[in-house]
Amino acid sequence: MTHSTKQRLIDAGLRLLLEHGYNDLGLQALLTETQLPKGSFYHHFKDKEDFALQVVDAYMAQVHAALDECLRDPDLPPIARVRRFFEMTAQKYQEEGYMGCLLGGLGQELSGVNEVFRQKIEACFSTIGERLGVCLEEARIGGHIPGDVDVLQMANRIVDCWEGAALRSRLTRNPASLNAMLDFCMRSVRVPDGSNAVSRSLI
Repeated sequence: MTHSTKQRLIDAGLRLLLEHGYNDLGLQALLTETQLPKGSFYHHFKDKEDFALQVVDAYMAQVHAALDECLRDPDLPPIARVRRFFEMTAQKYQEEGYMGCLLGGLGQELSGVNEVFRQKIEACFSTIGERLGVCLEEARIGGHIPGDVDVLQMANRIVDCWEGAALRSRLTRNPASLNAMLDFCMRSVRVPDGSNAVSRSLI
């Protein structure tokens, strides 16, 4: 079990990183938010970079929990499970005031200047794509998406589209771009009813 003090710092760090980004997050702001002494921070983290990387790990644990809940739901067909994951994510964005995706925010801010974060964020996105690809493979086998589609490539394109929509929703403080992206992508991946036509919109 994660130490409660460490968890308080990580929970606060997630909120502050979403709101301010990495470079504008100062240690004092974190300590003020958590009402903890500086020694508590350095007891659990080597430095600011180590802290932010562990916040990313905690964020990914939440993502994996949502993926588990949605993609393993036996009561929904595979494509509906994928959509449900993004709908849950959109709901979380709304609850957080449309701060968007932590991975996308940190990736945009740091990927050009910090190789550690570039590799970390890319690995996170790749993992999400892989998990979505497994679900889309089930849809492909069941005839719900074209049989000759590369499902991993399709999954990664969906993630790419989502990240763009998440950025737009942060700018507008509105879910419209997220909803439009889901509608477009979910229509694009399906085999049309009663047709063997191949859709390649996302590959």
